[in-house]
Amino acid sequence: MQHEFVCATDGSVRSETLFCDRVISYLYNRVREHAPSVIKALASGRTTALLGFFNYDLPLGARLSGARRLVERLGIDLNECVESPEFYTTPRRLFERQIRYETCRPMDPNPQAVVSPADARVVVGSLAETSHLFLKDKFFSLEDLVGGVWAPRFAGGEFAIFRLTPEKYHYNHVPVEGRVVDFYELEGEFHSCNPAAVVAMVTPYSRNRRAVTIIDTDVPGGSQCGNVAMVEVVALMIGRIEQRYAPQGYHPHQPMAPGVWLRRGQPKSLFLPGSSVDVLLFEPGRVAFSEELVRHQLRADVQSRFSAWLGRPWVEVDVRVRSTLGWAQPQPKATVGGKEG
Repeated sequence: MQHEFVCATDGSVRSETLFCDRVISYLYNRVREHAPSVIKALASGRTTALLGFFNYDLPLGARLSGARRLVERLGIDLNECVESPEFYTTPRRLFERQIRYETCRPMDPNPQAVVSPADARVVVGSLAETSHLFLKDKFFSLEDLVGGVWAPRFAGGEFAIFRLTPEKYHYNHVPVEGRVVDFYELEGEFHSCNPAAVVAMVTPYSRNRRAVTIIDTDVPGGSQCGNVAMVEVVALMIGRIEQRYAPQGYHPHQPMAPGVWLRRGQPKSLFLPGSSVDVLLFEPGRVAFSEELVRHQLRADVQSRFSAWLGRPWVEVDVRVRSTLGWAQPQPKATVGGKEG
């Protein structure tokens, strides 16, 4: 079955060429059922490191000519990049490219606009049973994804899942404005984020290694959408996530830690090459997703593997980093004697 998605800029339907699709489908269906030890070995850190080296660190053939062929095959626009084309002598350099995001990825100046953390294919949903976007324990288990301490805060809230395909720009950017109140990493494996693997596994995103950042936006100067969890999930051929928050440009960058103020739209971290996922979690009622985004996601004329899996339309929408996903829903101010306090 082919896998289609909707392009956010014009609403067109496009078919995705899934990398190693037949192999991954075979592994996560036939092999996983009859030889689970093979899948366990494939999803190990050692295998991921070796695959990453052979796929991304060996020099490109004939240097610039090899780079041009790879760029053309993946559809990468080098005009967006900070470095000149001659810089890209290995696939890793190409996949870890930096772009002129201020001009190439413009952002809504409205401080309460929640923006995409990545160039990715997104689906949005809700953990509230009353929502028409209700979906629970499919892509992730909330308790497993963020750990038991923070899970109750996001129960019944909204979520957005961003799948970065290998050709995408691999920096993550900050989706909201606020202060970091917690940051931690959770151990896990390195399963593929190909839709075939996602459909075959139960709550796959809460099984992989991941980094969790909790951002308080209900502070002066914040986006006013409550606490937001940004979960960066590694996958096959991605050995780690490097935290590289930069208030301006890309340098100097600083480590992630409680107390750090995060500016909306700025670079936050870097996925090493491959496919990977970001998950955003919101407290109940604190974000309203774009109506156009939701309308595209619920289209019945698009052949999505997720729709077939869930038994109802559930379509990915291709979005660009720093584009608007929705808007914060500030809490009403406390009242004293019938007046706002």
